[in-house]
Amino acid sequence: MERTVLITGASSGFGKAATLLFQSKGWNVVATMRTPEKEQELNAMDNILLTRLDVLDRESIHTAIAAGIEAFGSIDAVVNNAGYGLMGVFESATAEQIQHQFEVNVFGMMRVVQEILPHFRERGKGTIVNVSSFGGIVGLPFGSLYNSSKFAVEGFSEALSHELLPFNIGVKIIEPGGVHTNFRNGLEIITNPVTSYDPVMASFFKRYPEPTKELTNATASDVAQTSADNRCGSGIGYAQP
Repeated sequence: MERTVLITGASSGFGKAATLLFQSKGWNVVATMRTPEKEQELNAMDNILLTRLDVLDRESIHTAIAAGIEAFGSIDAVVNNAGYGLMGVFESATAEQIQHQFEVNVFGMMRVVQEILPHFRERGKGTIVNVSSFGGIVGLPFGSLYNSSKFAVEGFSEALSHELLPFNIGVKIIEPGGVHTNFRNGLEIITNPVTSYDPVMASFFKRYPEPTKELTNATASDVAQTSADNRCGSGIGYAQP
C-alpha cells in the first residue's frame, strides 16, 4: 500500500535527507520549500512532488496539502522541519527578530498542523513529526530565543499527542543534537553593541567550539531515519500517544 508524506523545509539539511530517505523506502513525498523552482535533484526523481510552501503563508500551506492529495490520493504523515536559529545576546535582539523566530519555528509549524488535521481526522489516522532540537530540552547561553521556540514545540507536541489520541493521530518529536547539516551556516546572529557581554561570549565559545565530525551525534540521514520508523538513536527523543 502506497504511503505519502509531506515535508516542510525540504530544500536542504534534514528536510532533504528525509525526502530522499522516504522516497528510497517507497513513499510518495510532497517535498515543500519556499523556492521549489531552484531545486534540481529532487525534481528529477520519481514519486516526489515539489511544491511551494512558506510556513508564514497559510494559503501556501493549504495549497501544498491540496496538491499532495490531488497527486497521491491522500497524505499519511507530515514532517514539520522548516525552521532556523536566532542566536546572540537577548538584550540586543529587536522586536522583529524575536517575533520572526517564533513565527517560523512555532506558529508556522502550528499552521501546518491545523491545515492537515481535517484530512487526518477524515481518514481516521495520520502521523505528525515535529522536528525539535536538543535545544528544546536544555537552554544554552545566547540561545534564549531559539531554545524557547523549541521548548514551545516540545510542549505543544506533547499536549497535542494526548488531544489527538482518540482520532488515531500520532505525534512524534525528533530531538537531534549535533547534526551534520548546513544549519549553523544558516544561523541569524543578533548584532550586539553591548560590549559588557564580550567576556561571557568568549568564555562560552571557548568551551563550546564549532562541532566537528567527531563531535557530531548524528547525520541528517540518521535523523531522517528516525522520522520514518520507531528506531531510537543518540540525541533523539519522542513524545507519542
